[in-house]
Amino acid sequence: MARINENFLKLKAGYLFPEIARRVNAFSDAEPEKAIRLIRCGIGDVTEPLPPAARSAMKEAVDELGERESFRGYGPEQGYEFLRQAVAENAYAGLGVDADEIFVSDGSKCDTGNILDIFGGGQKIAITDPVYPVYVDTNVMAGNTGEGDDSGQFAGLVYLPCTAENDFTPALPEEKVDLIYLCYPNNPTGTVATAEQLEKWVDYARGNDAVILYDAAYEAYVQDAGLPRSIYEIRGARECAIEFRSFSKNGGFTGTRCAFIVIPKELTGSTAGGERVALHGLWARRHSTKFNGVSYPVQRAAEALFSVEGKTQIRNLVEHYMGNAALLKEACERCGLAVYGGEHSPYVWVRCPEGVDSWGMFDKMLQEAQVVVTPGAGFGAAGEGYFRISAFNSRENVEEVCARIAEVFG
Repeated sequence: MARINENFLKLKAGYLFPEIARRVNAFSDAEPEKAIRLIRCGIGDVTEPLPPAARSAMKEAVDELGERESFRGYGPEQGYEFLRQAVAENAYAGLGVDADEIFVSDGSKCDTGNILDIFGGGQKIAITDPVYPVYVDTNVMAGNTGEGDDSGQFAGLVYLPCTAENDFTPALPEEKVDLIYLCYPNNPTGTVATAEQLEKWVDYARGNDAVILYDAAYEAYVQDAGLPRSIYEIRGARECAIEFRSFSKNGGFTGTRCAFIVIPKELTGSTAGGERVALHGLWARRHSTKFNGVSYPVQRAAEALFSVEGKTQIRNLVEHYMGNAALLKEACERCGLAVYGGEHSPYVWVRCPEGVDSWGMFDKMLQEAQVVVTPGAGFGAAGEGYFRISAFNSRENVEEVCARIAEVFG
């Protein structure tokens, strides 16, 4: 008899964003005339065209594949050297990250889940709350948790609440943990960590032989040069941290798929017998066994984002989305809503009005404004009472959303 992985049965509801899609589809079927006005500010998907530099490089790469002399088949699973070198020289200039510590993939979402393959069972895992749902769900699937309760929290995980009362800054765990998920700029709250705050985490990880899984997918949105964009800007982080980055939100690659993960060579874990083992080699083995690499045209397109033209075009994209975030933030504040984020992140985190929970707010915005937002409860128990608005949209749509917010709450 084929046995299933029963850990999947612990996931009591669908993944957040498919559940949102299900509810929106039900609304559209029931209210087709209202559905025509729908503006989606829920899922964090980009809307603007791929940068010209990336498009040109991709077209040239496709033409190369059309000639026998320049045709390429399987590429290196870790990524082509030209892209890994470009990442090292540009994204990590002066931080001591070598090209062979960079592994190209098809998305940070995939990497943050797949990384669990190289860690054993019985880990004590700390997760900020609210949190990107993938961190929790993949640990549930891997059997690293117990059952979930009515609030969506799972036994066995160490939750670190992030609320307005603590400025959305998680406290260090009171107990020893083995793996720590951090995401800055944060999804969903839009907050950012200072160097001083990250130093405390690095000190904790080094002192407790823990590994930080640092998701920096939104680093391009940090507006203050004094704020860190990489965990490796913190001394000692190479001994305790893995970093995830993506071309999705800065270069518009959500549909094109290209990202990378950095695993320093000096970063180690231990066996049950206490032997120290380099995580770099374990991931290299896992990556080459289970992944055949990102396509050549996509990697050439990603490389082009580091050109002079590409960097300018990325800045323009970031400015566009951050301009949207500023408008959304201002619109909510004018209506008397408490608003967070939107300054170093394309997400605006809004406290629900008195007496309305986060899914109630989702329904209110859908029914009354025909705007799709993301309910905070979908990101964890501490997300209840909030909702997230994504700034990934056209300026025209965002201006319309602002007008509708004023109608609903004005």
